[in-house]
Parts: sequence; structure tokens; C-alpha cells
Amino acid sequence: MSAPTIYLEVAVAAPIHQTLTYAPPPDAPPLFPGQRLLVPLGNRQVTGYLLGFAEAPPEGMTTRPARAVLDPAPIFPANMIPFFRWISRYYHHPLGEVIKTALPGGLTQQSKRQLILTEAGRAPLANYHAEHGGPDWLAELLTSGSLTPAASAKVIAGPDKKRCTQWQREGWLTLATVLSGDRSRAKTEICVAARAGSAENLAEKLKPSERKTIDLLAALTSDQPRAIPRRELTREYPGAGAALKGLAEKGLVALTERRLFRDPFGEPPPFFPPPAQLTAEQETALAAILPEIHHRRFAPFLLHGITGSGKTEVYLRAAEAILASGRQVLVLVPEIALATQLEAHFYSRFGDQVALIHSGLGGGERFDQWSRILSGEARVVIGARSAIFAPLPDPGLIIVDEEHDSAYKQEDGLRYHGRDLALLRGSMQQAVVLLGSATPAITTYYQAQSGKYRLLTLAKRVEERPLPTVEIVDLQAIKTVSGRPPLFSPQLTQALRQNFAAGRQSLLFLNRRGFANLMLCQDCGQTMQCRHCQVSLTLHKGRKELLCHYCGFRSRIDIVCPNCRSGSLVPVGFGTERIEAELAQLLPQARIARLDRDTARNRRDYLGILKGVHAGEIDILVGTQMIAKGHHFPRVTLVGIVWADAGLGIPDFRSGERTFQLLAQVTGRAGRGEQTGRVIVQTHQPQHYSVAMAQAHDFQSLYAKEISLRQRLGYPPFSRLINLRLEGEDEGQVRAVAERLGNAARKHAAGKIEVLGPVPAPLAKLRNHYRWQLLLKAARIEALHTLCQQLVEHYPPLAGSGTVKLTLDVDPENML
Repeated sequence: MSAPTIYLEVAVAAPIHQTLTYAPPPDAPPLFPGQRLLVPLGNRQVTGYLLGFAEAPPEGMTTRPARAVLDPAPIFPANMIPFFRWISRYYHHPLGEVIKTALPGGLTQQSKRQLILTEAGRAPLANYHAEHGGPDWLAELLTSGSLTPAASAKVIAGPDKKRCTQWQREGWLTLATVLSGDRSRAKTEICVAARAGSAENLAEKLKPSERKTIDLLAALTSDQPRAIPRRELTREYPGAGAALKGLAEKGLVALTERRLFRDPFGEPPPFFPPPAQLTAEQETALAAILPEIHHRRFAPFLLHGITGSGKTEVYLRAAEAILASGRQVLVLVPEIALATQLEAHFYSRFGDQVALIHSGLGGGERFDQWSRILSGEARVVIGARSAIFAPLPDPGLIIVDEEHDSAYKQEDGLRYHGRDLALLRGSMQQAVVLLGSATPAITTYYQAQSGKYRLLTLAKRVEERPLPTVEIVDLQAIKTVSGRPPLFSPQLTQALRQNFAAGRQSLLFLNRRGFANLMLCQDCGQTMQCRHCQVSLTLHKGRKELLCHYCGFRSRIDIVCPNCRSGSLVPVGFGTERIEAELAQLLPQARIARLDRDTARNRRDYLGILKGVHAGEIDILVGTQMIAKGHHFPRVTLVGIVWADAGLGIPDFRSGERTFQLLAQVTGRAGRGEQTGRVIVQTHQPQHYSVAMAQAHDFQSLYAKEISLRQRLGYPPFSRLINLRLEGEDEGQVRAVAERLGNAARKHAAGKIEVLGPVPAPLAKLRNHYRWQLLLKAARIEALHTLCQQLVEHYPPLAGSGTVKLTLDVDPENML
């Protein structure tokens, strides 16, 4: 029963930080927090989310009624509302847009404006177009009679705004308000069942098609009377579709609508039986976790287990205990690729109780999975960072696999961190939170060392398998070819040949896709750059194009230098595509596959390649970080890291930590079966601590080194950071606003807040927008939040009348 109040607290899907108050719609049914409403906002209508009820409207304000109730029941549990409110405050993001981000796409109705051609305007605008030939949108308007809301918005806000306004005054155009509908809907099918009784008495009244349909229905349900999908009838007899309407009118069949749930798996995942017994370390870890599950209280654990130590089985046993207690399980992975690994293990153990949530699903699939979770049908949710918003009413266990991975940080819109929100949700819902990694984040391990999290360690591989031996190859000592070292050192070349001859699998890792990372003019030295970004275009030879990996801009490869008009362009550098091509020349008999974003554009492609590796149909797998984490390839005995230095030159205080993590993760793919593993790491910096410590599998030394450096420099975990990013199309304007914002930050900053910048971002231009940033650093996050709130309030006058956008990134992971 709804609360006996008449005013509604609503968060609207718009950039408004405060909640709004509305009266209920006329003749509204009982309302509950978590339902969507269609509400007026100014002169338009938008989706609002009901958060609660108020006894009276804000003093001195009149309320308008909501227009409609969009859901018969809540689409998220009421106990998630405090979670959403906290996120909104912490990340300085409008509450309604937080909720919009959390929900499946396509659930946001709003009114939009649409340009429509009037009868009075058809002749004069046709004459105008015949004489002047433009603007471009006018031809579409004359042909279709209207523009789409998206096209109309561009016209209204673009250079033709004045002309459009004049034509409206003339009565040639009208600007109508239209309501966009939900794009995500339940999928249903019509089912057919024979009604009790016999059709014999009506036999003479049945058409031949109806008699044939009745007989077919009886044959298909002869084993057991039941309703069957109409498509089964029409597949056998196409005329059944029309015949069923008449049969229903005669009362001989019943037609009902049944909901269908679209299958997110595509094909059944492989089956993994449980192990015969646990290792002693797994038993010890579970002995610490299970009592906390029994006591139903918040308990954060860091499960630090080396690669191949059996962390997944600890996850599964803890999940079994939670499900037995009547609560639910949420499993987060940093990217879709890892979801496919874990989902097979969880599906093998829990079957149809498993639901998936990640961006690789279509809109309908994601909506269906959300519905299964909300209804309680699915009690185990696996997904990437957005799965933290899954509408589980009572999650008792939240697992964050590969917790160190920076992919848990959303880099646009609501810039949340999935791992941090997992800890927050666990604390709010009295759940066990299990952070798992072979290479924990330095900040996470620091919290475990200080007692904030409980540390559990798996220091041995399952069945006492040894870690692989790691050999370092100094590329500076390798004889060069045309002034550059070869892609494969003699050591790696020999190892690949020997491993192939022995019938074993190899894996080659390079965290850079494409054939060459730039094209260079031999005459003037100019590199071919993206038109919209200040970055070099990458050569993708197989697709015969140059591609920007940031905005997607494409160019043909047969171009001339824009600087000197020379046609002498040569590829420089290397990527996974070139590795694959040169490997085919080195070992022409080998079966070679490549796994990166170019070859695995969807789930089916990705699973197909992995299936080939597991089946022994691939001898050598080349790939980016998609192959580095979570995979269990028992036949892989050799791992080659083509270039270990890629991340060391990035201007980020975490570059050493991330290099170690990536090398350690890739190294962990070798020797997971009966044969011992071997890893060859090619590098120009063999003495760098992250490379040397990865060779020794020595996380403790890496942690000691990083903690010492960060303590001296005052970086996390000894400080907190907020990055202020400014973007706009006018470079001078962006710089001027950044400098004014920097001055305001220094003016309002308390004594212990350090203001760094403003400076151009390392990637100074992306997607036609120039980028500057200002970094705030302090020991306490509360001081930074107070300063940011002041800056946000003062930002409009600082920005003036320009279009420079300010974005706040709390706890930034990517400083580029």
C-alpha cells in the first residue's frame, strides 16, 4: 500500500542536481518508490524517477501534476535509492542522470521538438531550394514533410537558426513537440492451445485450412495437451496463421500472449565440473569468509591469489553459501572478455539462476536480464562495471574479480569506479565483498595492510604446479635490422619453433592493435594525424585504412602527405596485425589466430577464437590485453611478450604498477596444465623495477617500491585526487577559462589542498575538442569535495558566454 501522502519526490533525467516535487497524476494507481513517471519540466516532458513522498510541497512553490505513470511496478528496489543519492553527491553528478545510467538503455521517455513543413510553406520553400540549392536539410524537409527530432535539434541550434525562425514567422514551418517512446520492451509470442471439447460437431463449418490447422495442433500436442507457440504451427503449415483467427472466433482454440526472454549466451557455455577437493589455502580462505556470510554483515576481503591458484573456486563456494541463505550474488569483471570466462563456471554450478549484464548485450537482451533479476528468477548476476547497478533486492555477496583493473572506472558521463561502488553497496546492504586479484592495486593492498580489508592469500598454484620461468631479453643488445631490432629476438624465434615442433601452444602478447602505429612521410617527416584529434592514425593493413583509435575517423591508405604533398609514406612501428603477419612468414605451417578488438567485434567471434584454442585447433594466439587476464589455457606452455615497455612512457604515476600487473597477468597464462611454462619478455628497459619484479613474480617488492615512491610524492593512498577537465572547440577560450578556474581554485583552496595546473591534457585534442585539466590533491577527500562544490557554483560566470564544458573526475584512473 502506498504512503498516504499526495506529493512526490522525483529525480528527473536531466542535468539538474536537486530533486523536484510533483503532485500525482490524476486518477493514478497506488505509487511506489522506484517507478518511472512522465513529468513536466519547463515546456517539455521528461522521465522522472519516484524516490519518495512528501507531506507538503516546498514552501512558496506551486506543484504541477505528473503526466503519467510509466511502470506498473518499480523497476529498481527502493533500498537502492540511498545508494543512488550517495553516488550523486560523491561524483557531483545529477541524481536523475545517475539513475538513468543505472537502468537498461531505452527506458527514458522525453518530449522533443520536430520541424514540420506546412502546406503554406511547401511552394515558397520549394522555390527557395530551386534558386539557392540549400541548406542541405531543406531537401529532406521537402521530401519527407518533417525532420527527425535529432535533425531538428541540429537545425534549431545551428547556423540556420535565424533563417528557421524567420520561416516559422512566415507560417512555412511549425515546431511541434513529440514524445519519444521507450526503445526497450518485453518480447512476447502468441501461443495456441486447443479448448476442451471436440471440433467434430463443427466439422462441416470449418474451412479446409482450419481443419488442417486443428489436426496439426492435435498432432503436435498428442504427447501432452499444452499451449505451443504459433510459430511452430506456421512453420509446419504457413496457412495456419490466418486459420487461427477463425478458430479462435469459433471457440476451438485459445490464443494467449507469453513473454519470451532473449538468450544472452548465444550457445550453452562449456561445462566445468567442481574439483574433487579444495587446496589447503582455499579451505583456509573459505573458513574466514563463511562465518561472515552466516552473520549477514558487511565484511570486505582481499583475496590475493597468484595466477592459477584457484580464486574462482573460492568465489563459487562462497556463492553456494549465499544462495543457500536466501540472498543473491553479484559478480563484477572489468571487461566483457572476462565475463565469458566466469559465466561458464557459474552457469555450470548454478544453471538458469545466472543472469548477464554488460554492454555487449543488445538493448532487448539487457532489458530481459534486468527483468529476470528484478523478478527474483535470476539470483546470480555476472557483468562488467555497470552490473553494480543490478536490481538485486538483497545481495549477500559481491565479488570483484581482477579488482586492480582500471577498466572498472567509467571514463565518460557518470565517472564512477565499479570496485568502489561494490564496497559501498556491500556496506549499505550488509554483504560480504570479495576483491580478487593476482596483482592487487597498490591502494587496495595498502587498505588490507592497514586492516580496513581482511587479507586472504593463495600463494600456491592448484596441484602445486610451478610458476613459469621468465627470461628477459634486452632489445638494445639485439643486432638491428635497418637500424631497428627485429620483432622477434633470436631467443623468442627459437622458442616458438621448438614449441610448435613439440605440438604445444604459444601465446604472443602486444598491447597495441593494428599493423603499424603511424604512417610517416619520408620526404618531410610529417606523421599522418587524425583530422579531429591530435593523435597519429594507425595503419590497419587488412582493412586498407588508417584509423583513429579515439574518435573512429577513417582514411584510405593511398593518400599524400598533407604537408608536402609527397606520396612517399611508410608505416612505422608495429601492432598485433603485423605480429600475426610476420609470424605467418616465420612459421608458415602453424595455425595462427589473433584476438583483439578488430577480430573479436562481438561475443560470437570472441568465443569462437577461445573455443579454437581450447580445442587445440590454434597453435599460436596473438593478442592484446584481451588475452592477458583470466584465461585458462592448459596447453599453452610458451608466452612471448613482444614489447614490455609500452606503458612505461605514459605520464601517470601508476605506469610502473600497471606495467607489472600486465606482465604478471600475461605471464600467468603459461604452464597451467601438465607441462611447465616458459615466458620470454622483450624490453628496452630490463633494469626497470616493474620488469625485474615481474620476472621474479615478486609482488611484495613491487608494493614496497611503489608505496615508498608515493609516500614521498604524496600520491594515493597518501592523498586523494579530483581532476577537473575543460573541453571546447575554441582552443583560446578553453585555455582562458582553465586559467580563470585555476585562479579561483587557488583563491578558495584551504591550506592543505594542492592545485596542479591548469595544463593541456596529454591528449590535448580529441573529437574536435581542445582539452585542459586542473588536478586537485589533498589528504582528505572532504576538503576536495567542498572546494569542487564552490568551483561548480562559480563556474557559470567564470566560463562566460562560451561553450567550454567542465567535467569532474573524482579518484581519476586515466590522466590522459
